[in-house]
Amino acid sequence: MRKYMIATPDTAAHNTLEAILAPDGEGETFQDMAALRSALATRPVDVLFVDYGLLTEGGPTHRDGISAVWQGHQDVEIVILVQQDEIRRAVDAVKEGASDYLTYPVNPAEVQMVLERLDKTLILTSELDYLRDQFWNEEALRVVRTNSPAMREAFAKVRQMAGTKTTVLLTGETGTGKSLIAKLIHSHSVRRDAPFVSVHCGAIPDTLIESELFGHEKGAFTGAAKRKIGKFGLAEGGTLFLDEVGTISPAMQVKLLSVLQDKTIQRVGSDREIPVDVRIIAATNDSLRDMCDKGFFRKDLYYRLNVFPIEIPPLRDRKSDIFSFAEVFISHFNSQLGKNIKGLHPKALDAFQRYSWPGNVRELENIIERACILEQGELITPASIPQDLFGHCPETAGGRTDISIPLGRARQNVVDAFERSYLAELLEATHGRIKDAAHWAGITPRQLHKLMARHGLQRRNFRTPTKKGN
Repeated sequence: MRKYMIATPDTAAHNTLEAILAPDGEGETFQDMAALRSALATRPVDVLFVDYGLLTEGGPTHRDGISAVWQGHQDVEIVILVQQDEIRRAVDAVKEGASDYLTYPVNPAEVQMVLERLDKTLILTSELDYLRDQFWNEEALRVVRTNSPAMREAFAKVRQMAGTKTTVLLTGETGTGKSLIAKLIHSHSVRRDAPFVSVHCGAIPDTLIESELFGHEKGAFTGAAKRKIGKFGLAEGGTLFLDEVGTISPAMQVKLLSVLQDKTIQRVGSDREIPVDVRIIAATNDSLRDMCDKGFFRKDLYYRLNVFPIEIPPLRDRKSDIFSFAEVFISHFNSQLGKNIKGLHPKALDAFQRYSWPGNVRELENIIERACILEQGELITPASIPQDLFGHCPETAGGRTDISIPLGRARQNVVDAFERSYLAELLEATHGRIKDAAHWAGITPRQLHKLMARHGLQRRNFRTPTKKGN
C-alpha cells in the first residue's frame, strides 16, 4: 500500500488527489509546511505531493526545500504542484531531484500518469535493492536482473527454498531457461559444493534410462562390461536435475516414485538397496496435471514432484529482459570467439523487442551466437541477425489486432513500442548525448534516464565509435 502525503493550500487539488490516492493508499494532508515537516520527522512516506510555494516557504530555494524533505526520507518521490505560469520552476525542481510535477487545476488523468511513472521507478529501485541482496552469488547477479514481475516472483521462490531439501518442479515452455534456474537453485543451496548432475529424460531410450539413472552391475545385460554407478550415484550429496520428466515410461515412473519415497536405489542386475542423498529438481514443458487426467502420468509421482512448483514465463511475456540476456550471451561468446562486441545496434534491439520468440531464451542465445560469429564491428547490426525478425510483428500479425489481451494492456503495448522506438531513433540521431536528446524530446535528462532504464536502452550503444589515430 502506497503511503502518501499531500501539502497544498488548494482545496480542489487536495480533493482530487485524495480521491485518487485514498482507495489504494494510506496518507495525510497538510496546508502548511510546519505541519508537514513535523509529520515527515516521525512517519514514513513513499510519495509527497507538495505545493511549490510551500516547498520554498521562508525564502529557501526549491533545492533547499527538497533537501529538507530528503533529510529523513531519502527515497521519497516528490511531485511538485505549480500554477500554469510556474512550469519553468517545476522543471528546475525536477532537475534538482524531484520526480515529477502537476499543474493547477489538477487533472485526474495526469495524476494517474504520474503515479504510473512513479510505480515503474519504484520497480527499478526495488530491482537495485534486490540485486544488492547478499543472497545471490556474484555469478548469479547478471542472471537475476529482471523487470518482469513473474520472473521476480520465480527468483523470490528460489531464495525461499534454495537452502532446503525440498523437491522442485520447474514448468514452462521449451527454451525458457529451466536448466539455468535448476543450476541457480543448486548453486545457492547447502549442496553447492557437491555435484549437479543433469539428465534429459526425453533423450534416453526407455530400455536404457533405468541403467542411466540407477546404474548397473557388471554382466547385468549384454554389453555391461563393467559396473556403472548411474546418475543418482554421481549426484550423491548434491542435486539431480531431471529435464523433461514427463517423457519417462509408466514402468520407469513406478521406479522413480519408489526412489523418492524410500530414498534408496537398486542398480540393474543387483538386489541390494543403496541409500541415496540426492535432491531432485524436475522440469517439464508439458502439463503433468493434464497428463495425469489422461492417464499418461502417475498422480502419486506428480504429487511427489510437485512439492514446490516454479513456473518460468516465456520470453515474449518478459521482453524487458531481452537486453540483459543479450548482454550475458554477448559476453559469453566474446570469450569463446575472441571478439570485442559491445552490444546491440538500436535497430537490432528494436527487432528483438518486436519478435515473438517462439524458441524463447534458447532461440535468443542461438541468434546471438550466430551474430557474434558474423559481426566484424563493435555492435551486433541488423545485417548479422536473421531477416525474419524484421518481418514479424505479433501485435498485428496477419493484419489483425490481438484481442486476447485486455484493451488497457493492448494500448500500453502500443505506447511502449512507440516510446521505445522513438527513444532509440532519438539517441541514435544524437549519438547518445543525453543532454541533446532530452532537449530534443522536450524532457529533462533525469526523465530521459528513467525512460531509457524502463526500455533497456544503454547510452554506450548509441555513441559514435572513436576512430583510431584521431
